[in-house]
Amino acid sequence: MGFGQGLSGLNAAAQNLDIIGNNIANSGTVGFKAGTATFADVYAGSRVGLGVQVASVNQRFTTGIVSSTGNQFDMAIDGPNGFFRVVDSSDNVLYTRNGQFFANKDNEIVNAQGQRLTGYAAGGTNLVPITVPVGNIDPVATTYINNTVNLDADATVVPAATLFDPDDAATYSNSIPITVYDSLGKEHRATQYFTKRPADTATNESVWDVNFVVQGATITPSSTMELRFDDAGRVSTAPPSTTVTINVPAGASPAQAMTVNMNFAGSTQFGGGYTQNFVLDGNRTGEYASMSIGTNGEIIANYTNGAQTAVGTLALADFNNLQGLQPMGGNAWSETAASGQPILGQPGSNGLATIKGQAVEESNVDMSQELVNMIIAQRTYQANAQTIKTQDQIMQTLISMR
Repeated sequence: MGFGQGLSGLNAAAQNLDIIGNNIANSGTVGFKAGTATFADVYAGSRVGLGVQVASVNQRFTTGIVSSTGNQFDMAIDGPNGFFRVVDSSDNVLYTRNGQFFANKDNEIVNAQGQRLTGYAAGGTNLVPITVPVGNIDPVATTYINNTVNLDADATVVPAATLFDPDDAATYSNSIPITVYDSLGKEHRATQYFTKRPADTATNESVWDVNFVVQGATITPSSTMELRFDDAGRVSTAPPSTTVTINVPAGASPAQAMTVNMNFAGSTQFGGGYTQNFVLDGNRTGEYASMSIGTNGEIIANYTNGAQTAVGTLALADFNNLQGLQPMGGNAWSETAASGQPILGQPGSNGLATIKGQAVEESNVDMSQELVNMIIAQRTYQANAQTIKTQDQIMQTLISMR
């Protein structure tokens, strides 16, 4: 009798409903990948099949919708190729698409299961747990000031015999304050004074003196340099620059002397007033403020002084056979012989997806499709139950024959 075929159909349909129910239950699980039952018929040397079996449960590794969260540690894999590589407390390596991370008490970036996110250390090639930097970033002493200024062509000429005096406004034409930093990150007020001198009639050039004065420090050698402009208002010689050494006074916390190069390439002398634009290096120390991640997986630490530093690069893993991965629960998979070894790399390289920071990849469950699949599975279950009922009626007929 055909009870076996109907029973196998009931079992297969029940498993299919379990899979569909699991998909629906995880429709809100970040990084979840929906499963699909694959069926196969059963034969045993007979022309008549012996029923059906669930051959495998395949997962759909299509990309879910990427949504922003605003959490600095969240990250989404924006594409189908790639998994986050995490390590659990027993140093077992797992792979996940769930990008919900936070910093634990040891400043390691972990997920809800406590698994540590791994990547490449800054400038390194070995995989290590990614940690959030602590403490202050080192200050940087100022080493250059690139000035692009316009000096007023109509400024009053200061006689050559008049010596520059920063306390006497009559001895200079204009001044520009700038902040420079020593090796301890302490600020020093530096001021550039521009003094228009009599023109050089032999070369038909305008002549300006530039004096550099730092409050609370001494400068060696002479801090005076000369700028010359042609009759078109352009610097008439090679881009002028000078190097000065700023000696920070010794005190409770003495700093190293600063060697600063001042460059005036691109400066002009036009009518219309003074303008200034300068670029310089150096910064004070700063505390860690937040973390950001680039599309290429580069992890950047941001500090309160505006400085940024790379603390590492995220590593993604891909597999030749995704269906060979072993689901481990907690939204993670492990490597198996069927999946092959992981192909590791930086996001955006070697076919791997890119990263979107402060976002997560939602479940790829299509709720409408799952509900349709549920109706079909229910009808399949009912149909198999009907075959068992029909076989029962046939057997009853045989038993009642005389």
